[in-house]
Amino acid sequence: MAMITASMAGNVWKVLVKEGDSVSEGQDVVILESMKMEIPIAAEVSGTVKLVKISEGDFVNEDEELLVIE
Repeated sequence: MAMITASMAGNVWKVLVKEGDSVSEGQDVVILESMKMEIPIAAEVSGTVKLVKISEGDFVNEDEELLVIE
């Protein structure tokens, strides 16, 4: 299993995947918004989204877990 974490603090602008989706390594899965910039977060591994821990509009801190891929 791989935990995808936030690279910086910010608001969750868009969640691009849902539980059960297949993702490829390098695919954008979440977009954060910080200081009016959009920061894409990519999957570090290929697999299936097991758990989405955040919702659009949530505030997340740096290194906070966003989703789990197995």
